[in-house]
Amino acid sequence: YFLLSHLAFSDISLSSVTVPKMLMNMQTQPQSIPYVGCISQMYFFILFGGLDNFLLAVMAYDRYVAICHPLHYTTTMREGLCVLLVAASWIISCGHALLHTLLLVRLTFCANNTITQFFCDLTVLLKLSCSDISLNELVIFAEGGLLLFLPLAIILGSYICIGTIILRTPSTKRLLKAFSTCGSHLFVVSLYYGTVVGVYFLSSSWDLKDIIASVMYTVVTPMLNPIIYSFRN
Repeated sequence: YFLLSHLAFSDISLSSVTVPKMLMNMQTQPQSIPYVGCISQMYFFILFGGLDNFLLAVMAYDRYVAICHPLHYTTTMREGLCVLLVAASWIISCGHALLHTLLLVRLTFCANNTITQFFCDLTVLLKLSCSDISLNELVIFAEGGLLLFLPLAIILGSYICIGTIILRTPSTKRLLKAFSTCGSHLFVVSLYYGTVVGVYFLSSSWDLKDIIASVMYTVVTPMLNPIIYSFRN
């Protein structure tokens, strides 16, 4: 529940960064955002999006310990370790967001400042710049890729170990118990990474389907997470 509380706060914050401005733009003309507001929105979007990523990895490790080492669970996942893991997630996410924000503000933007998205996304803003963005792209692929795939590797590794333990002596009771323990987390992980892949890896240009996928990622998924965990409780 300590990890869930931070995930819930991160989800609420992620939606709060984009949804109020989106709703305002739906009701008013012209649909504009000041430069400082756009940079601030991008910073907090990267921050809470990254925090979700790390918290899901920590929760996967928690499920791994609960199923693979149940007798050691209370000593392994003690309060001090949980606080340390969450604090590390916050610090890394803040540093990650600050790095990309500082690299963006050094760029210049010329004539066309029309954002083809309902929020200030880093990839969209880079396309508007008339400066050299090679350093930004290098950092996105190197540092951003590492911080995305490292938590994903932890999640996959945890569930591979869990699957190996369950299949070693398979039984319906064990499968149902494992699904009861991991089902909610697996569903949330699938929603999060499925929409991220759809938005940032399978789209070549921003069109209607990419904007719909972004709504799933920034609005629908954070809204569904508390409902999914409420069913589990």
